[in-house]
Amino acid sequence: QVQLVESGGGQVQPGDSLRLSCLFSGHDFETYAVGWFRQAPGKDREFVAAISWIGNRYWRDSTWKARTIISRVDAANTVYLQMNSLKPEDTAVYYCAAGRKFPETSLDYDYWGHGTQVTVSS
Repeated sequence: QVQLVESGGGQVQPGDSLRLSCLFSGHDFETYAVGWFRQAPGKDREFVAAISWIGNRYWRDSTWKARTIISRVDAANTVYLQMNSLKPEDTAVYYCAAGRKFPETSLDYDYWGHGTQVTVSS
C-alpha cells in the first residue's frame, strides 16, 4: 500500500522560500513519477511541477520553472519542492501525487497525499 505524506508548509512572508517534502511509503518508489499540485480556497487543484522516475522535470510554465526546484532522493523515498520568491497568491494547500505517467499535468495520479498548508502573508 502506497502512502504519501507532505510536510514543510507553514506561514511565511512575501519573498521568502520554503522547501516542501513528499515522503513515499511503499514499494518501488524509484518507478514512480511524482507531481506537485496546489489548491487555493475556492479554486480548482492545479498542477505545479513533476519529476519522473529518472529525474526528468516538468513545470506548469516558465514562471514556475524560474522559481522552483523539484528534486528526488530515491534512497530517502522523498521528493522535494523548493519554492522561492513566494507571493500571497501562492497561498494554498500543496499536494504531492505519485503515478506512472510522465509528464502528467492532470489529476490522473494513482496516489495522493493529504496536503500541507502554505500561507504567504505579511
